[in-house]
Amino acid sequence: MAFSTEGTTHRSTVTGTRGMVASAHPLATLAGTRILLQGGNAFDAIVATAAALNVVEPYMSGIAGVGYALAYSAADEKLRVLDYCGRTPYAATPDLYPTEDLQEGGIKSPLVPGACGGWLTLLETYGTMDRETVFAPAIELAEGGYAFTVKNHIHTDGAVPRLRPTGLEIIAPNGRSPRPGEILVQEKLGCSFRRVVEGGKEVFYQGDLAKDMIDFIDREGGILTHQDLEDFSAEWVDPVTTNYRGFDVYTPPPPSAGFQILQTLNMLENDDLVAMGHLTTETLHLLIESLKLSNADRVAYAASERPPIDGLLSKDYAAKRRALVGDRAAVTGGEYFPAAPVSGAVVAGSEPGWINECTTHFDAVDAEGNAVAITQSLGSGYGSGVAVGETGMFINNFIKWADTVPGSPNCIEPHKKIDQCLSPCQIWRDGRLVSALGTPGSWGIQQTTTQFMTNFMTYGMNIQAAIEAPRFRFGEPGKEIRIEARVPSEVRDALTEKGHELDVLPPISPIVGGAQGIVMDQESGSFMGGADPRRDGYAIGI
Repeated sequence: MAFSTEGTTHRSTVTGTRGMVASAHPLATLAGTRILLQGGNAFDAIVATAAALNVVEPYMSGIAGVGYALAYSAADEKLRVLDYCGRTPYAATPDLYPTEDLQEGGIKSPLVPGACGGWLTLLETYGTMDRETVFAPAIELAEGGYAFTVKNHIHTDGAVPRLRPTGLEIIAPNGRSPRPGEILVQEKLGCSFRRVVEGGKEVFYQGDLAKDMIDFIDREGGILTHQDLEDFSAEWVDPVTTNYRGFDVYTPPPPSAGFQILQTLNMLENDDLVAMGHLTTETLHLLIESLKLSNADRVAYAASERPPIDGLLSKDYAAKRRALVGDRAAVTGGEYFPAAPVSGAVVAGSEPGWINECTTHFDAVDAEGNAVAITQSLGSGYGSGVAVGETGMFINNFIKWADTVPGSPNCIEPHKKIDQCLSPCQIWRDGRLVSALGTPGSWGIQQTTTQFMTNFMTYGMNIQAAIEAPRFRFGEPGKEIRIEARVPSEVRDALTEKGHELDVLPPISPIVGGAQGIVMDQESGSFMGGADPRRDGYAIGI
């Protein structure tokens, strides 16, 4: 599969022959590229990128967050998922979380932080470099400082009101976001990175750094304990997959919501999307309505004890769900399990045989054929808003992605895996890697990933064009669709006539994600990278 010239971009595509990194910030991409240039492989580079993103995109992800890595080892010829999403604390119960507290963050809102364990597990399993080398770029950025970008400022400005005192001290000591061009230094975070370099996972989950975290959390009234940290381990699991028009698409298994992407692709497979046209009323209506149906299944099944994944991803089931798409806009029940039924909303399907945003995405590949796609998060902007004591580490607020509704499969319980929006992807064809890609965007991830993946797989766009093309997403119960203004006005008018209630976004909006992707040329072995201008995305090839 050679590179495509299809699609219009305002940003040039990036190519490489020895390796490539694509992430949500140029300095983080540069950190990973630096490791490749020093002789590291894709796994070394991806961990360096992850640590650097903690520094230069601190509101999106960090060492006290959670995530999934979709990792292919060329030496083992094996594609696996590393699940480093922590569980709820042992002390977590629904009564601790009134609705407003669940959304606001604070000291009771974290899942067990898994990113440290995930990064180091990747490095120990497949990396070639030591921790000191891989963390060096992030430590330099933390201790030496970096200049805030315009988008750093915009994201931080919106998050300042929810920062707790320890967070304000680091990010906004003057009560405001740093302005573009101002230097942000994070010495405490750099010190914590040095402690992890020296002590590894043990220092974070059992040692002095763990003690510092739990002592602070205890003082502040949180519920994470030493036992929660000690019992965490990143887990290798198998991906789930479907075949779409000859492409094998892989995502993490439940409780990741990635299967919603695969299910939607199955629903679209037999429609002639090319003949229907790109960004036409007919195509957009089909995409929207198909995603509403797969979203209902995600809400019902992702966090269930035994999700019926084989049934959800069967072609027969997809055909039955596709048959439910009508000519008029249906009502969606929203992103969460509803406390009360939503009148007229599409509902989850079932079969008798079944067994019962602030996030970031980044990718790395190398000349040996290794490839890693990671989506990870702190939850909301700066996670809980709490920097844990003197560690400089913002801890996640991912309990927000659970609920307190009795009978919901995603209801908060002690030591529980919850529904995760994080859904990195890889695309293969004829046993060979085609692409590693993904996006942030909360529950919009599954919607927007489906859109730019079909741009690539169906319409043959190059990866940069596929990412830049206009997108939409829905969220709250009802018929509202948030859609970028670059979708032609006559198409938006026709969607309105079909009953869709449109909220027109700016032409380029981070509300519909911030995707990154790398494509392999199967003929030459070279790479092409795409990065999203909706955020600070950048790809670099060597």
